[in-house]
Amino acid sequence: TELLLATAAWFCLKLNVSILYRGFILLLTFLFYTAYHLSRKPISIVKSELHRNCSTVIRPADLNITNNVTWCDWPPFDQDNYQTLFGVLDNSFLVAYAIGMFFSGIFGERLPLRYYLSFGMLMSGLFTCLFGLGFYWNIHSLGYYAFIQVMNGLMQTTGWPAVVACVGNWFGKGKRGFIMGVWNSHTSVGNILGSLIAGVFVSSAWGMSFIVPGLIIASTGILCFFFLVEKPEDVNCSPPQHHVSHNPNLQLFEIIQCCSWCFCLLQGVVEFSLCLLFAKLVSYTFLYWLPLYISNVAHFDPKQAGDMSTLFDVGGILGGVMAGLVSDYTGGRATTCCVMLVAAAPMLFLYNSIGQRSLGTTIGMLLVCGGLVNGPYALITTAVSADLGTHESLRGNSRALSTVTAIIDGTGSIGAALGPLLAGLISPTGWNNVFYMLITADILACLVRNTTLSWCLFVLNANASQVLDFRFILTDNG
Repeated sequence: TELLLATAAWFCLKLNVSILYRGFILLLTFLFYTAYHLSRKPISIVKSELHRNCSTVIRPADLNITNNVTWCDWPPFDQDNYQTLFGVLDNSFLVAYAIGMFFSGIFGERLPLRYYLSFGMLMSGLFTCLFGLGFYWNIHSLGYYAFIQVMNGLMQTTGWPAVVACVGNWFGKGKRGFIMGVWNSHTSVGNILGSLIAGVFVSSAWGMSFIVPGLIIASTGILCFFFLVEKPEDVNCSPPQHHVSHNPNLQLFEIIQCCSWCFCLLQGVVEFSLCLLFAKLVSYTFLYWLPLYISNVAHFDPKQAGDMSTLFDVGGILGGVMAGLVSDYTGGRATTCCVMLVAAAPMLFLYNSIGQRSLGTTIGMLLVCGGLVNGPYALITTAVSADLGTHESLRGNSRALSTVTAIIDGTGSIGAALGPLLAGLISPTGWNNVFYMLITADILACLVRNTTLSWCLFVLNANASQVLDFRFILTDNG
């Protein structure tokens, strides 16, 4: 009896320690990626301050000006092509991010995640602060700001593959959709906090809109260095069950089956990567251009526009959690994504058509659009990536999760770079055309997913029949 009680006490202790560690890691990685997104958001808030309608601004009495139209703007964004210049800044970051993401997963596999994340956050903080210091150093060179954006984009690629790999190490497949749906709200929480923090300083000293977020992400880098635990085994906790065991007597069949599932895994990665490309195009266009759109169409000042834009991210939190819950309950992550993408297209059209008629309509449409746009994006980059990266065909190689995540998010980041670029080029022709582009991208995301999946299933069915034939032969021969 004493032995049983001691064993039960030991088991409970181990269970409680494991639960505590898992909760701690979930909270810690949540804070880390919140800081990453928090430091990306200021540029969208500051845009409407760098180029303003000077006729609505009170001019200081002691200011000697030669141009009554652009005296309040920040050169070089005082030109007529300011939207194109903003597009250059956005894409300097996003193209560097997309390219760097394909290499980041490789580094994430080979380097300790704790060191890799700490370095990335410290360097991201440095370059975010350097952008803001341009205000105090009175820098008016587009090249300076573009270079800072490129370097920041490269440094920010350290975040996503590493945090997803870390969470994947600690959590099994059970309720992954719901857990990661809640956890992935860090993206929207970071956007909201970044908007609010940047909005505090944007009208007085926009440099602080970058410096404060830069100091925050650098601080989380220090936190990561001292407290992150990469794997359960590092603290004598049991790792989660990612895949089922195989019959050791059917080694040849296992190899053939592995090859078949690897093929399916590859197709899954391609399918969701292309889907994410278009979904992220829409999401990041809103991330970088929504405050300016609200300011131009609803005629809000920069701070009000920034505050209003956070409702889109509030909707994104709800959409991500809902997508995770539904996909766990139904077992259909792809179907959940497709339904939300189909529903998002008409909602975007309605938002552009009637979204600014009243305050209540604006709030409601932003919440709905945010949920439908960010729900599929959140599900693909978290639960889907983790499912693929911990698939049984990888034989427990949890480090591969970093590479799979980087491939999917890297492809999606190409769309993230294209969206703001296209918005910058199209917006001078009217905001209606920007929304037509976003609606088209949502439809393409759904079409690409279904077309690729159909082709994958067709080829996989042929391979599956071959695998069953091999299994039959091996079983007959003992």
